Amino acid sequence: MNQAYLFNNGKNVQSHRMLGAIPGTSSEGEKGYRFAVWAPRAKSVSVVGDFNFWDESANPLKPYGATGIWMAFVPDARQWERYKYMIEAADGRRFLKADPFARHAETRPGTASILYDFTNDYAWGDDVHMASRKADDFSGPQNIYEIHLGSWRRYPDNNPYSYRELAMQLVDYLVEMGYNAVEFMPLTEYPLDASWGYQVTGYFAATSRYGTPADLKYLVDALHRAGIRVIFDLVLSHFPKDAFGLAAFDGQPLFEHPDSRMGEHQEWGTLIFNYGHAEVVSFLLSSIWFWLDEFHGDGLRLDAVTSMIYLNYARTDAVKNVYGGDENVDAVAFLRRANEMVREEFPGVMMIAEEATAWPNITGNRNEGSLGFTHKWNMGWMNDTLRYMKRDYYARGQKHDLVTFSLTYAFSERFILPFSHDEVVHGKLSLLGRMPGDYWRQFASLRTLFMYQYGHPGGKLTFMGNEMAPYLEWRFYEELEWFMLQYEKHARFNAFVKALNHLYLKTGALWEVDNSWDGFRWLVTDDSANSVFAFTRHAADPRDLLLVVLNMTPASYASYRIPVEYAGRYTVSLNSDDALFGGSDYLMVQEAGSAFETMPDPDNPEKHLLDIALPPLCGLYLSYTPFEERKETV
Repeated sequence: MNQAYLFNNGKNVQSHRMLGAIPGTSSEGEKGYRFAVWAPRAKSVSVVGDFNFWDESANPLKPYGATGIWMAFVPDARQWERYKYMIEAADGRRFLKADPFARHAETRPGTASILYDFTNDYAWGDDVHMASRKADDFSGPQNIYEIHLGSWRRYPDNNPYSYRELAMQLVDYLVEMGYNAVEFMPLTEYPLDASWGYQVTGYFAATSRYGTPADLKYLVDALHRAGIRVIFDLVLSHFPKDAFGLAAFDGQPLFEHPDSRMGEHQEWGTLIFNYGHAEVVSFLLSSIWFWLDEFHGDGLRLDAVTSMIYLNYARTDAVKNVYGGDENVDAVAFLRRANEMVREEFPGVMMIAEEATAWPNITGNRNEGSLGFTHKWNMGWMNDTLRYMKRDYYARGQKHDLVTFSLTYAFSERFILPFSHDEVVHGKLSLLGRMPGDYWRQFASLRTLFMYQYGHPGGKLTFMGNEMAPYLEWRFYEELEWFMLQYEKHARFNAFVKALNHLYLKTGALWEVDNSWDGFRWLVTDDSANSVFAFTRHAADPRDLLLVVLNMTPASYASYRIPVEYAGRYTVSLNSDDALFGGSDYLMVQEAGSAFETMPDPDNPEKHLLDIALPPLCGLYLSYTPFEERKETV
């Protein structure tokens, strides 16, 4: 079927193979590039660039029927040359625009598109990894490291590492630390460093800040060969007003909604896509396809989904939809279709929504009324947890429900628990800086926070640097404070996170049953006086369990009794109060391997109690062994 027809009807999910600058050969046998751009209301279009000395009269494009697409073949065009489109609007204005479908772009402050031959630019070696992905099989551990490539590592002159240079260090670091997935903050091309990539101008171009598209493929390939999944952050919710970009592309609103109440994001100073426009749908679906297909993405995180699905998001002058509601029915339809496409064409790929409201059924199957995402960031859990941890220790008991409330909805969606970049910027302080008290208490409280996150149902995500407890907030313009690891407290905290990560990866009870009450049991939920919590996590076999105990204050207890389901021995697997991690080694009985045995409950002999020594500000993980198994091995 004609590709342009599909594009015009919102059904071309690979329109990047038709539009943009495509290397090829003319009918006369000349090598060059075929240019195609969608500008339906333009009076004329030409392509200008290094190959024609930016002469707007040298290479005019011709209309392709009534499709709104302009096309031309330029035999003298060669890879790496810069180009733009000269567009003459219906009112006679003339202006230059970058190619919406460009595969490569100038590094800021340059704004031109760059010709790139993508047809055979990289030989992949990740066949085993790609073949291992299975449809909707997300039962394994999800331990995600969120990273901003430009500030993970930098040279002494403050220049960032390239994609290939990062691969040499990042893969080894993630494997050593025990992360099995990486989420890249947006790598789509963007002009402003301070936007961190969230104001996109190139939806098909990997940012040239760190190299070429082939270089990024090299990085992804290296991660895949090490068994690490790659998630790309994709911004389909809005785009900037830069004159060279998508804004008023043919002289009038085209990619954005023409009604400013639906087409302009007042809070961010950006424009909102017109999700009811067929060609815009083709454009956005193609961008999703592109990152999953050409860059072998294992997942996409869609940013700011809340702003997409609500017409009244961050505004007071919003219109109502045709049914009188506040939902953006076009955006909802687009998201459902996008997720359906991914499930059909890229089975096993994660589609993650950053969505902060109680909108029902973000995850699940579309035929059940869902938006169709595979995962949702649990923003409520994140906000409640950090509000709780910020409170002074004597006052935590007054907000006990901030910890327990999340279990009332923990299984309503397939959640990921994020401590993301947004939580360590804009005056919010670093995670360590949020913890009250002196340095010892801050570090102890932060270790307990991580024990809580990893014990709670749901996938895990932490922003780069959190694993070494920096004092300062994240700063995008310089590298992480790696030098902090030369100081004992930070080095020991880093060792703690490493131990926690590896324990999480190998402990099925923490992730085998992550989406139902079958994998979770409250044991101590109402001890607000002492701010102590206890629960068990269960694998598919209910007796394959891990007991999680959290003491959220500096008080210690020589004897703390916990009602447990099963009689037997409970052995310490991980203790955040271990001196190896900077803890107090309370009573020196809590090192890994220490064991406690149950006793009958004196008030009910059919029930069991576990009497443990509970260190200050700590988390304990204890594995379970039935008494009968112990006797058999004696």
